[in-house]
Parts: sequence; structure tokens; C-alpha cells
Amino acid sequence: MKNLRAAAVQMISTTDPETNIRTMRRLVRGAAEQGAEWVLLPEYWPLMGRKDTDKISFAEPLGDGIFQTALSEAAAECGVVLFGGTVPLQSAASGKVMNTMPVFDRSGARTGLYHKMHLFGFSGLGERYAEADTISAGVDVPDLAADGVRVAAGVCYDLRFPEFFRAQQPFDVMLLPAAFTYTTGKAHWELLLRARAVENQCYLIAAAQGGLHESGRRTFGHSMIIDPWGEVLAVLPEGEGVVVADLDASRLQSVRTRLPALAHRIL
Repeated sequence: MKNLRAAAVQMISTTDPETNIRTMRRLVRGAAEQGAEWVLLPEYWPLMGRKDTDKISFAEPLGDGIFQTALSEAAAECGVVLFGGTVPLQSAASGKVMNTMPVFDRSGARTGLYHKMHLFGFSGLGERYAEADTISAGVDVPDLAADGVRVAAGVCYDLRFPEFFRAQQPFDVMLLPAAFTYTTGKAHWELLLRARAVENQCYLIAAAQGGLHESGRRTFGHSMIIDPWGEVLAVLPEGEGVVVADLDASRLQSVRTRLPALAHRIL
């Protein structure tokens, strides 16, 4: 790994895609102005609909559409590697979308993608979520890199499955765009993020939705960047904004040398 500065963008996405695109561009530009070389967007940044089905009408074919075009342009304009949160892509299953994280390099070219595999389901405390009703699960474990650095990727609910990230080893940085609910986020978000960073001895960049949306849904926020020892380097509790931190190659190597847990793995 090399030293680099990374940023996580936090949004409170609306029901209007054009508004969300303008916000995304502004926040990515702000991250770049702070020296960020890598920028991660949150899950569902293009649209947080009043209903789960709203995103279906905005699904794009891979390689085309306003969301992917905006991401490509933002990456090129700001000269950053842009990990594009998630965008709704057309699915072979009728009435569903793929919830997909595309990756764009500094020229604006797409260099990789990941279709979310684990689909969130929760009921209780007056809430119910069932992503499988509108999302087709991906089938391919991510295989991503940027600037010669191996990265692992997951989206939101993927965070609860440690074996999913073990399957992506070796890597130095983990990326986690999310839209955690306030209920589950308050209980488990930081706990799970720090656990994934510690057990994989990696830097972790988590970009979240963080506030009250027009549908009445409240997301937890707390976008953060965590080091391989589990220390939170930067966090934004709620609201729109950017967190930035330096990823230090010598810190990564020090943790792995002093406590070589990855080398001690048996299974």
C-alpha cells in the first residue's frame, strides 16, 4: 500500500435525482479541495424515494444514464478515484434493480463494479425493510483495486457477514457505502465497522446516509474512517458533509508486523 488521503461523503438524499446529483458533485469537489485522492459515496445517493419501488423507474443500463455519467464526470473533473456509492442498474428480474457500486478512475473511466449480494431485511419497532422485494442480489464477490492498492468492498448489510470480507483477502482498504437505519445503526454500526477493520487489519472507509428523509425514514449517518488498530480517525455524526483522513502505509505495516494475525490464520 502507498500513503493516500481518502474521503467519505455523507448525504441526506432526496426524492429528486437532479438535486442529489448536484449535491454529489459539490461534495466530491469539496473532498478534492481537501486533498482527497479517493472519494467514497453513500449507498442510494441518487435517490431515497418515498417508496422502495421508486428506484425501479430510475434504473439505468450498465454504462449509460445520468447517474453513471455524473459519477464519471465528477471523477474526471476533480481528479479523484471515485467509488460511486450505489446506483440502481437494470436487472434481468422484472420489477427489480441491481444495487451497484461502480468505480471510476481519475480520467472518468469505469474500472470496476460490485452488485450488492446480501439484501437487508428487518421488522420491528414500527419499521419494516425487505430489499429482496425490489433488488436482485449480486452473485460475484468483489475483486477490486485502485492505484495498485487491493481493496475490499461491501454495501451496507454486507457489513454483518465477516466471511464475505475474508473471501476478498488480501486487501489493505475496505470500502463500505451504506444507508443504515437509525435503529440498527445506533445499536451496531460503529461496533461492526471497527470489528471488520481490526479483524482484517485494514483501513476502513464508510460513507453513510445521515438524516431524516422525505419518506420519514431516518438514517444513522456516522460516516467514518478507521485505521487497522480500530481507531476512528474521522467521523461525521449526522447531516451532509465530508470526512477526510490520511491512510498511512507505515501504520498498516506496523499493526500487521506487531500482531501478525492474518499470517496466523488457520481456516
